[in-house]
Amino acid sequence: MYSVIIIGSGCAGLTAAIYAARANLKPLVLDGHEPGGQLSLTTHVENFPGFPDGIMGPELIENMRKQAQKFGAEFKAGAVTEVDVSKRPFKIIAGKNTYETEALIIAAGASARLLGLKGERELIGHGVSTCATCDGYFFRGKPIAVVGGGDSAMEEANFLSRYASEVYLVHRRNEFRASKIMIDRAKANPKVEFVTPFAVEEIVAPEGHVEGMRLRNQQTKETREIALHGVFVAIGHDPNSIVFKGKLEMDSNGYLLAKHGSLTSIPGVFVAGDVQDHRYRQAVTAAGSGCMAAIDAEKFLEEHKH
Repeated sequence: MYSVIIIGSGCAGLTAAIYAARANLKPLVLDGHEPGGQLSLTTHVENFPGFPDGIMGPELIENMRKQAQKFGAEFKAGAVTEVDVSKRPFKIIAGKNTYETEALIIAAGASARLLGLKGERELIGHGVSTCATCDGYFFRGKPIAVVGGGDSAMEEANFLSRYASEVYLVHRRNEFRASKIMIDRAKANPKVEFVTPFAVEEIVAPEGHVEGMRLRNQQTKETREIALHGVFVAIGHDPNSIVFKGKLEMDSNGYLLAKHGSLTSIPGVFVAGDVQDHRYRQAVTAAGSGCMAAIDAEKFLEEHKH
């Protein structure tokens, strides 16, 4: 039986673990199916406060993990397959193990959707990115592509035009899901070239880093190759919330709903990080919400002492 269990070991989960451990709650952290979260897929992080020269994503995560362990947090590998939050203590099943806890912090994160191309995942950090604000700076003066047709694709194309020599906005249809204002803004940008209706067939990377992409026109079936240095995939994120379906309130996209900081519809269950945040999705905002969840959990446990 634990006082606090934290699901997820990215920025939000680890910050929650540091705070809960320092409050002497001896938290258990369940790693989840992407240990370290999205930061462990990022190479260089330059926008996390306190690191003027930047820091590697995996190193930042490793430091947070050591910090939590130093104060007494316990870590176990494994993805959560089932939860029962109908009564306290809450039950969590991960792999073959069942855990019980008085308070639960869900920091399960979100996973960026990828195009599903061969070798794409291996190229993350070597020219393929799912985060313009994280990685745009590394493509100063170079041609890049943004793949997607929603508001975030338009926003990323505009943002990346600050750095890149040219931004190809690739979308498989001629129509976009994005709002008119965002489309107009991207179309008015002299550095952004719309490439439609083309689907990405292959990311060309013979030496292990991106050198171009092969596209196919969805109407004429003609192929086109573009030489470039970076491919930003902006086709959305999926919150890792499926095990909470029907158990906690979520929006139509599956993001858990938080009220007054980290509280959910169930007393004793708290949420933090990208599993409840589809707007900011930054390491520093995830860390901040992890801190909030731990403080809320500590207060809850204080009020519900047996």
